[in-house]
Amino acid sequence: MAKARNYRKEYDNYQGKPVQKKNRAARNGARRIAMAAGKVSKGDGKDVAHKKALIKGGSKTAKSNVMVQPKSVNRSFKRTKKAGMK
Repeated sequence: MAKARNYRKEYDNYQGKPVQKKNRAARNGARRIAMAAGKVSKGDGKDVAHKKALIKGGSKTAKSNVMVQPKSVNRSFKRTKKAGMK
């Protein structure tokens, strides 16, 4: 039997950290830019992704670093410590 996921602990250990809050704000800002440009809308099944990841030094709000992708493409890479982002 699988152990129940502890979302509170997850938030406290990762999502609630100042660095992660800053990254989330950058992602939200990128989506607002794309929404203003008419590239995405709420509930359309698309993600706004950064061409060069924020963690690798990509710009947070530059229009040239933002692209629109289907969720299935943007979320398809493995999220493990060894997989990383290319």
